[in-house]
Parts: sequence; structure tokens; C-alpha cells
Amino acid sequence: MAHVDYKHELKDLLKTVIAQDGSDIHFAVGSHPLIRVAGSLVPLVDKPILTDQDVDGFAKVLTSQERYETLNEQKEVDFSYGLSDGTRFRGNGFYQRGSMSIVLRLIPDEIKTFEELGLPVILESFANRNQGFFLCVGPVGQGKSTTLASMVEHINQNRSEHIVTIEDPIEYMYEPKQSLIDQREVGIDTLSFEAALHSAFRQDVDVILVGEMRNKETIGTAVTAAETGHLVLSTLHTNNAAQTIDRIIDSFPAGQQGQIRMQLASSMAGIFSQRLIPRISGGLIPAYELLINNTAVSNLIREGRTHEVQSVIETGLEHGMIDMNRSLAELVKKGEITVENAFAYSLNPKGLERLM
Repeated sequence: MAHVDYKHELKDLLKTVIAQDGSDIHFAVGSHPLIRVAGSLVPLVDKPILTDQDVDGFAKVLTSQERYETLNEQKEVDFSYGLSDGTRFRGNGFYQRGSMSIVLRLIPDEIKTFEELGLPVILESFANRNQGFFLCVGPVGQGKSTTLASMVEHINQNRSEHIVTIEDPIEYMYEPKQSLIDQREVGIDTLSFEAALHSAFRQDVDVILVGEMRNKETIGTAVTAAETGHLVLSTLHTNNAAQTIDRIIDSFPAGQQGQIRMQLASSMAGIFSQRLIPRISGGLIPAYELLINNTAVSNLIREGRTHEVQSVIETGLEHGMIDMNRSLAELVKKGEITVENAFAYSLNPKGLERLM
């Protein structure tokens, strides 16, 4: 095989992703590069089938020497990659069946407003808070980082605050407007989420964005930060509000669960759960659920009656709460999504049936 200029080839492929309005590109040995467009994977059949040498060649272009070594030693690594025009991708390299694979996700360069993203305006009220713990939850690839970026940008445009983001890798880049924004990448600017969170207390910070809460130490420190007068925004890979509360509490040993319950009951601002659903007219549209912490919710958390949270959401419409089924039914009514997709994404199809 002739010598391949992987840097040039990569640039060409990434330009294709952008031109096709794709969200991701996959490099796997034994198949053509694949791009995801509006939710479906499309093989780029005019490109050759990738060999081990090809994927390794792309990995060397995409990662620093250090991250490339991590990929080979630990068999997986997160990284980010930018083109000269400022377009950025977040990536993950990993091994499967002994061969290296890479997936890149396009990070949109402009940070959209809540309205442009099809998100409820009530999110503004959380971005306007001075303190509290706000979580955006859902499976991977459902737009959580994008929603939080929109909240950070709203603060940046409207308030003069010191914002610190702790991410792995850094996704959206912010231009300081009203606020001062420091973005720290785990592995480059700090050794861990937890270490960066601890030092944020000494950085005269107002708002902290924690890209992901991976362990009880990070969760514990984030909750404490919210209690001590900071606005903390973060994500968890959970399905809904009740599951999120349980996941947080269950990540602590039995002896500490009572205390974290009390802390969470008082510091939680809200939990926003979202799913991106194929739109009839093309593209994706979010359906969502919002739990707002009020006296009733706070008591349920404190008393360990998390299973009752769902019914509080369903009956809390006048308090601004949003029920996922209601959100799905609304989208069907507006002709945005199909009935089949509404049921496919509902966590409680029986309840959805009653709303249709």
C-alpha cells in the first residue's frame, strides 16, 4: 500500500462530516469510515476499507504523544481535536477484538440559545440562580453537554461571574463576555475532576461546570460546593429524576447515605432529563422532563421516598415541572415526531397512552 498522508486524509473526512451535517465519524478496522447523519450510520463507500495501519495512522494525528501512549497502555482514551478553522471534535480511541477503533463527535462551534435548541425557557431561571446543584441527565449522546453549554453561555452573556469548567475533554469553547471563564481539561490542566473541584473553592468561583460525575468523591465535593453558595452544573448518565437521586445516594456507603440525602435535599435546584428524537421533517428534537426541588420534593429525598418523585413531576405542572410523557405527547400533537417514536422513547408507555 502506498504511503498515506493521514493528516490530509483526516481533514478531508472531517470536512465530509461537516458538509453532510453529520454528528459523528467512526474509524474501525475492516470497514469504510462511517458517519452518523440524523441518527443513522452511513458508510463512506468511496473511501477504502480501513486497515490496522490506517486507524493507527489516524490515532497518531488525532492525539498527543501522551494520549497515544495512554490508548496503547490502557486500551482507551478521551481526547479533543481541532481543525485550523476552529472546528472541534471530541474523540474516544479504544480497542475491540484486538484492533484500535476511533469515534469522533463534532462539537458545534456556536453555542445555541435554549430557544434554538428547542428547550424550555424555564432553564433560564436555573442559569440565573446564585447557588444550587443542577443536573442534566440522559443516556450518552442525548445533548446534555449542549444544554449545559447553553446555560453557561446564558450566564456569560447576562451576569458578571467567575465560571470554572472542569471537562474531559473540553468541548465547547467560550468567549468571555460579561463573565470570566476558566476551562480546565482533566489530564492536561488538572489531574482529576475531584482535584479541580477542591481547588475551585480557592479560586473565588461563582459557577462550576463539572463535565461528568464519575465517582462518589466528585459527587460529594460537587454537592458541598452547591451548599456553600456556588451554582454547580453537571451531568449523569441516568434515565430520569428519580433514578438520578438514587444513583447519587447509592454511590455512597450505607453509613454516609443519610448525610448525602440531607445535603441533596437542601442543595438540589433541579434535574433536567432529555432525549433527542428523530424529527419528522429531518434532524432531531428534544423531549424532556424537569424536576424542580420544592418542599415536597425535598421531603421525599430526605425521607428516602424517591419512588414518589415521578408522581410529583406529573402533578407539578403549575410549579413549572415538566413530565416526559406530556413533552412527548406535545411533540406528536405539533406533528414534530411520530407516535411510534413517542412510545419508543417513553419510560412509561401506559401513562403516555392516556395522554394521546
